[in-house]
Amino acid sequence: MREAAFVKQNKDKWLEFESILKNKADIDPDLLSDLYIELTDHLSYAKTFYKNSNTERYLNQLASKAHQNIYKTKKEPKNRIISFFTTEFPIMFYQHQRELLITFLVFAFFTFVGAYSTAGDGDFVRVFGLNDGYVNMTLENIEKGDPMAVYKEQGEFNMFLGITLNNIKVALFAFGYGILLGIGSLYFMMRNAIMLGSFQYFFYQQGLLWESARTIWIHGTIEISVIIVAGCAGLVMGNGILFTGTLPRLQSFKRGVINGLKILMSTIPFFIVAGFLEGFVTRHTEMPDWLAIFIISSSLALILYYYVYYPIKLHKKSNQALTLKSIIDLENQQPN
Repeated sequence: MREAAFVKQNKDKWLEFESILKNKADIDPDLLSDLYIELTDHLSYAKTFYKNSNTERYLNQLASKAHQNIYKTKKEPKNRIISFFTTEFPIMFYQHQRELLITFLVFAFFTFVGAYSTAGDGDFVRVFGLNDGYVNMTLENIEKGDPMAVYKEQGEFNMFLGITLNNIKVALFAFGYGILLGIGSLYFMMRNAIMLGSFQYFFYQQGLLWESARTIWIHGTIEISVIIVAGCAGLVMGNGILFTGTLPRLQSFKRGVINGLKILMSTIPFFIVAGFLEGFVTRHTEMPDWLAIFIISSSLALILYYYVYYPIKLHKKSNQALTLKSIIDLENQQPN
């Protein structure tokens, strides 16, 4: 690879790394170590193919700074959990926006498949979507005039606890199936999306699409969204096996597992919020439409902000804070 192409391919990573080093108070040791491994791999490559070049000197300087930050003795910050959710995770997750988009598109497509299949075959919802027991129970509730009665059968706290733990278990499966080269997580997304699509179309067939949507999506907006994020975590782990970049396969896999676990950890507070909404709020089907719409819209805005906008914002902020002169000069000195 020509030196100019090597610089162009990896420039953004080096810029981000240099920015992180300049904001020492926000450095997470695990994230720094992860980036350092990739940087030293790039440095070894530059020493081999671009010996005594500006690229080698720049990377060597950057690696030295990183080494000092990683191996010097320092106390663990007291606000470690807060910094994980506000800085470490969003910065890392910016690198995985593509996996999130892929997981979302797969889920959206198979939600449509589930709805379309239920429209074409009335028994599809019983065979591939929901089980007979749930369908029959829902039909009975419809006849009784309370189609959403399933959300009122348990006490608030018991339902909150049970739903939250079950959702976390579902997220663990969505992530764990990623070990099958990421295909397992996408298959898991497919199954759950088909269930969702058939479920919603079933209520449409009963003339209850709006009533079901305004009720279910009070908690479902966050719940479904973070299940998709958990599937993204599995895809990240699978990609660590398939797409190693310049890293050895084992090292790439380890990085995929670590990043995937961090993504999975980010979903836990959201699952708690979704469980709270389902246990304590969804059951109030008598609430006015405007309040239900407000909760759903706020939930969607929160998810989009934290998983899409905020990582992009942090990435841009870190790049703006960095002086680009060293990299620009480096590129200008490369032969055409």
